[in-house]
Parts: sequence; C-alpha cells; structure tokens
Amino acid sequence: MLQYNHNDKENMPDYKKISNNIQQLTIAGAGGEKIKWLNIANPGKDELSFLRKIKIYDFDFKQLRASSAKITAQRPIFEQREKYFFLILQFPVLRNGEIIPAEIDFFISHGLLVTLHANNQPALNDFFNTAKKDDSVLMAKKMPSAAILLCELFSKLIYHCYDLMDKNSERINEIEKIIFANQQKKAASAILELRRNIIGIRRIMQSHKNILKKITHTKSKVISSAKLNHYYYELIDHTKRIWELSENQKEAVEALNDTNESLLNDKISNIMKTLTIFSVIVFPLTLFAAIFGMNTTDGMPFLDNPNGFWIVLSFMGVGCLGMIFFFVRKKWL
Repeated sequence: MLQYNHNDKENMPDYKKISNNIQQLTIAGAGGEKIKWLNIANPGKDELSFLRKIKIYDFDFKQLRASSAKITAQRPIFEQREKYFFLILQFPVLRNGEIIPAEIDFFISHGLLVTLHANNQPALNDFFNTAKKDDSVLMAKKMPSAAILLCELFSKLIYHCYDLMDKNSERINEIEKIIFANQQKKAASAILELRRNIIGIRRIMQSHKNILKKITHTKSKVISSAKLNHYYYELIDHTKRIWELSENQKEAVEALNDTNESLLNDKISNIMKTLTIFSVIVFPLTLFAAIFGMNTTDGMPFLDNPNGFWIVLSFMGVGCLGMIFFFVRKKWL
C-alpha cells in the first residue's frame, strides 16, 4: 500500500521513489521552508488513492478522477479550492513526426506541487531529473514556493515549444528546396504534414495565455500575485511570441503551398499541351488512313499504282510536317 507521511524526518534524502509511478522530490529552501514535488506518471487507481490519503489537502474526487491516465481532458481547466489549485493544460510533443497534445494535471498548494501525466512529456521529465540531481539550479530553492516551482516548470514546457517551432522552420526550408527541385508530389505530402503540425501547435497553445492570466489575477495565499506576476507575465509574453511565430509559419506554409500548386499546374498544363499537339499532329495520319482505307474500287486513286502505298505515306508525312510547321509558326512549340 502506498503511504504518505507529511512530516518527513530531517535526515530523509531529498529524492524518494515511492512507487514505480510516483517520485517525490523535497526542495529545502531559504529559511528552512520545504517544497515537495510529487511527480506521478500514468496515474491509475493506486496513484489516485495515494493522493486521496493526503488528508491535509482534501483533494476533490472529481478532480482526481479527471487526472486518470485513461481520461483525456478536452479543454484546459483552472479551478480554485480553499487549500489548493487544480489545473489541466496540454503541451505539444513530437511523436513519429506528428505533433500531438500531451496533458499534464497540476495540484498546487502551500509547499506542494503535484504533476500527473502519461509520461509522454520529455521536457517535464528532463526538468524533474535535473532538479533531482541538483536542486540548486531551481529558482524555488532561493524563493521557496510551489507557485515559483510551477512557474519554472511552465517555462521549461513553453521553451520546449520553441524547439518544435525550430523544427517546423527547418522543415519549411527543406520543403522550399523540394519544391524548386521540381518534386511537386513529394512537396505536396510534406506541406500537408507540416500544416497539420503547425495547426496542432496553435490548437494546443491557444488557451495558455488566458490560463496564465487567470493565475496572475488570482487572490490567494497559495499564489501570491505580488511575487509571481513578473515571472508569469514573462510566460504570457512567450505564449504570445509562440502564437506569432506559428502565425508566420502558417503564412509561409500557405505561400509554399500556393507556389507548389502553381508549379504543379504548370507541369500539368505542359503535359496537356504536349498531348494535345501530339493528337493534332497525328490527326492527318488518321484522316488519310481512314480515307484510303475505305472499301471502294471506283474512283479510289492510286489503287492500281505499284507505288500507291508510298504515295499515300508521302501525303501523310506532308500533312504531319504541315501541322508541325503551323505550330512552330504560332510559337506553340
């Protein structure tokens, strides 16, 4: 059974693995204050039962159930309770070339941060592992507050979005080269994939600015606006910057798509032009063949001429050359 002891002994290690899915990091800040970070991966029945046993915070059952790995939220959530805040946000991750949403649920209270996720967010895991090895890199070490720790985590998650945006920019440059290498079919497929990823980032990140603003406007002892507004406003600026970058990338992809379609249409037009010219040139041959192929004996020229076959071929050749000369004169060839 998973047990939680709120009054940890002073000589306990800063990091503790409570179970396969639950890790606990204790950050000792200035003035002897401590912050506990419970990082829970793939939360199931046992993990949620573990949180319910932390009686001091009295976590809401519906919120705990919403944090189950089997349930995915369809919208961001920010709820305030007497002793804590509950927050659900999604962040983009890259999987097999596709950007998908990775949900993270947060419980924030005095001296406690709980993160619940499906273990598919590398930025969160990297940040936790870094803090586990050396918590002196944390701003929460100097300013002991779960809200400060949450702000640092948000910063890592949002900066990870920049990495994804950089990958999109690199892909835009690659597609541009593909287009002007006359590989229109390959470019069309790549443009669709890139457009899907850009739209995915925009859909995932569109609500972050409003959620962060709600946090800064919250009046609570858990989140002191006087201390945190500066840091959270910086995060809001980053979300705006990501939105602007995604808008620029969206416009760039649309321009590439228009260019690719123009080149593709031009290539199709040239093909149709070639086929049309070929059909028209062959038309005299078909006409002569049809005329001299009629089963009539009276009046048919060259019927008894030993060179009749070659005379007919000559007429057909002259007809073809005449059509070619006509196209050249019109500058269609």
